[in-house]
Amino acid sequence: MIANRTDVTEMILAAKVSKGLTWSSVADAVGQSKEWTTAACLGQMALSKQQSQTVGELFGLSDEAVAWLQIVPHKAGDSDTQHKDPLIYRLYEVVHVYGGAIKELIHEEFGDGIMSAIDFDLDIQRQPDPKGDRVKVLMTGKFLPYKQY
Repeated sequence: MIANRTDVTEMILAAKVSKGLTWSSVADAVGQSKEWTTAACLGQMALSKQQSQTVGELFGLSDEAVAWLQIVPHKAGDSDTQHKDPLIYRLYEVVHVYGGAIKELIHEEFGDGIMSAIDFDLDIQRQPDPKGDRVKVLMTGKFLPYKQY
């Protein structure tokens, strides 16, 4: 019996290693971006029935695990653990250092509102550089103005 969505994530990660799968190949099979598919497999998105069946076949999951993939998850996972991961910590560092500037520039350009993390796109690419390859992270989210009432 599977106790929670985290159990399914652990099954997926173990199968990914044992089967030698890449997130890009899983995304191709699912028919979504590698960024969204990876987040879904890590427990941050609910998959459709067809998508969850595809993931189940790729990773050799039980019917019960496939059903768990279709349940809307609690977003953000175990943040205490995530904060300790050096890469995730650096992303928080970017927000801590540049968050105020990003906020000011968005408000100056768009007005009082936020960038949606629901109507959102993420693209991660390798950018070759003679001094050492760079990570390029492009985030786009719909602007949502605060309403007055």
